[in-house]
Amino acid sequence: MNKTTIWLKAMRLQTLPVSIAGVIAGIACAQINSNNLNIITAALCLMFAIAAQITSNFWNEYSDYKNGLDTKGRDGFRRGVTEGDITPKAMKIATFIALTVAAICGIAMLMYNFQWWFIVVGALVGLFALAYSSGPYPLSHHGLGDIAVIIFFGIIPVNLTCYMQSYSYLNLATSLPISVAIGFMATNVLIVNNYRDYYDDKQVHKNTTVVMFGRKTMAYAYAILGILAACITTATLINISTTAAIIAPIIYIIIHSITTIQLITKENKKLNVVLARTAINLFTFALLLLCVIALHKYIIN
Repeated sequence: MNKTTIWLKAMRLQTLPVSIAGVIAGIACAQINSNNLNIITAALCLMFAIAAQITSNFWNEYSDYKNGLDTKGRDGFRRGVTEGDITPKAMKIATFIALTVAAICGIAMLMYNFQWWFIVVGALVGLFALAYSSGPYPLSHHGLGDIAVIIFFGIIPVNLTCYMQSYSYLNLATSLPISVAIGFMATNVLIVNNYRDYYDDKQVHKNTTVVMFGRKTMAYAYAILGILAACITTATLINISTTAAIIAPIIYIIIHSITTIQLITKENKKLNVVLARTAINLFTFALLLLCVIALHKYIIN
């Protein structure tokens, strides 16, 4: 395996659609009360989101290795540090390079449109990327990872992107509930990850929600969160665009139902496919949302 492939695997490309989806959903929400699509700010939000997630992925791998929570030959995606493909020092350096890229994108946002709360949001995102798996109270080790995902992969990216597109809070009534829906869908990616790692995590006392509440309960949670996300979207958009309120949620429910069945019927490494498909489900939903809202606004109307 060459170095490029090793580092691409460490980035967890299968999960990056989660970050992309939040930005796409934010753009979709902005289109409701705005006629502009600002490519520059959209690109900055996208790069910031991806760089922040890669930071978290790198640091999670480094921290779990240092804390002895990873083992060779695990069912999850290949861990380069644990398998000896990447040195701990190289992973640590890569983490802070990714964090620096995120910070540069954040500074560019400030230069483009200075808002004091951008600094607070940027600092929180950077802190989360590191605190998720390390520090005195790692979020992922105490059943708080799911809540963190809702906030940092749903609420923050959707609302931040929406604001950066329109420079207005007029869309907040739409973007806030949609961001929660996106957060619920993103949390399902984490649930599959922890569902797969249940036995390994339990053995090393890593208290994810799956370890705390059990596989069966979290399989139900996976199904319910997807349904709730679709319902929230429909309730939010029904008075804005009936087309968007029906098409995107229905298609999402169909593909979500398929992955729900796969979650409870597959085991071990086969759950990696379910994880990747759950991330694609979210990306598909966000893209559908953008397309249907644009169709309603610019063609139907």
